[in-house]
Amino acid sequence: MTSTPDPVWRTALAGAQILFVAFGATVLVPLLTGLNPSLALLGAGIGTLIFQLCTKRQVPIYLGSSFAFIAPVIYAVKTWGMPATIGALAAASFFYYVAAGLVKWRGVDFIHRLLPPVVIGPVVMVIGLGLAQVAVNMATGKAGDSQVVPHGTALAVAAISLTATMLTAIHARGLLKLVPILVGVAVGYGTSLALGLVDFSSVLNAPWLAVPQFGRPEFNLAAILFMIPVAIAPVVEHVGGILAIGSVVGRDYTEQPGLHRTLLGDGLAVSVVGLFGGPPVTTYGEVTGAVMLTRNYNPVVMTWAACFAIMMAFVGKFGALLQTIPLPVMGGIMILLFGSIAGIGLKTIIDGRVDLMKPRNLCIVSVTLVTGIGGLGLTIGSFSLQGISLCGVLAVLLNQILPAGEREEEEGRSTAH
Repeated sequence: MTSTPDPVWRTALAGAQILFVAFGATVLVPLLTGLNPSLALLGAGIGTLIFQLCTKRQVPIYLGSSFAFIAPVIYAVKTWGMPATIGALAAASFFYYVAAGLVKWRGVDFIHRLLPPVVIGPVVMVIGLGLAQVAVNMATGKAGDSQVVPHGTALAVAAISLTATMLTAIHARGLLKLVPILVGVAVGYGTSLALGLVDFSSVLNAPWLAVPQFGRPEFNLAAILFMIPVAIAPVVEHVGGILAIGSVVGRDYTEQPGLHRTLLGDGLAVSVVGLFGGPPVTTYGEVTGAVMLTRNYNPVVMTWAACFAIMMAFVGKFGALLQTIPLPVMGGIMILLFGSIAGIGLKTIIDGRVDLMKPRNLCIVSVTLVTGIGGLGLTIGSFSLQGISLCGVLAVLLNQILPAGEREEEEGRSTAH
C-alpha cells in the first residue's frame, strides 16, 4: 500500500515554514559582518539546491549562513578588505573536499579520530568567546570607535531584545520555540521604532525588485591561508548535522547517499556562494528541529524553501529593510548567540567525556582556548594564521603529537577492565 503524496500547495507551505525557521540565523551573519543580506538568502537557496543535486535529493537538509565564519570575516575584512575576504571564503571549501576524499578513502571513523571532542570542543568555544567584545560593543551602541546610539538607550534596547529571545527559547512551545532569534529581532525592532532609532529612507528609495549587488572576489594567498582552517569546525558540524537528521528520519545518510557526497555538496555550495559574495553556508540544526516537530521528511520541502529564499533575495525593499535594524538589537541577541556557541563547545567536551584531569587533554584544551581567544597570530612570509585558524590547527597537531603517557594508558586499561 503506497501513501498518497502531499498536494503541491501543502509541500510549498511546508517549505515556506522551513525558510521562516532558518531566516533569522541566515540573515544574522551578513548583518554582523557587513556582507549583503540579500546575497545570504540567495546563497542559502542556491547552496541548498547544489547540496540536493550532489545528494540526489535524498536528505531533508537546508543550508544557511555559518556562524563559524563571523569572527574570521570581521578580521579578514579589516586586514585584507572585502574582495580578498570573499575570495578566501570561496577557497574555504578546500577543507570540505579534503574531508570528503578522506571519508571516501578511509571511512567515517577516520574523521572522528582526526577531530575528536578534545579538538572540536575548545575550537567551537573560541568561535563564540572570541566575539564577546564585538557583541558588547554593538549592545552599547558602538560601531568601531563611534558611538552610533546613546549608551543608555542602546543598553535598554539590547536588554529588551536579549530578554525576548531568552524567554522565547525557554518558555515558547511548538514552532515558535524554533525561532527565538526572529522574536528577539521583532521585539527589539519594535522598541527601536518607538524610540525613533529606525531610519526608513533607504527602504523608501529602494526598488521593489532588484538584482542583489554581487561581490567581486580577489584571491589573496594570505587571506586564503587564514580562512581555510576555519572550515574545520563547520565540517564537524556538518557530520553532526547529518547524523542528527538521520536519527530523526530513521535512515543512515552516512551510508546512503554517503557522507562523502554530503560533504562534497556542502563544499561546492560554499565555493559557489563565496564566489558571488555570500556568507559560507552550513547544515542548519534549527531546520532539523522543525523536521522533527512537523514529521515531514520529504526533501522536496527543502527545494521549496530554497526557491522561496532565492525569490526573496530579489525583493529590493526587503533587503533594505533588513539593513535598518539598529546595532543594539543585534548586539543584545549576539550576547546570547555567541555565548550559546561557546556552550555548544563545552557540551561537546562533556558529551565526549573528555577527562580534563589528564594532562594531555588539559594541554590541548588550554593552548587552544588561550591562543584562540587571545588572537595569537603567526606570519611567515605570505603565510598567516590568526585566532581561530591558528588555534584550530594547533588543536589538531597537538592531538596527533602529544603522547598519551604511560600513566594514562594504564588508567585507560584499568577502566576498560
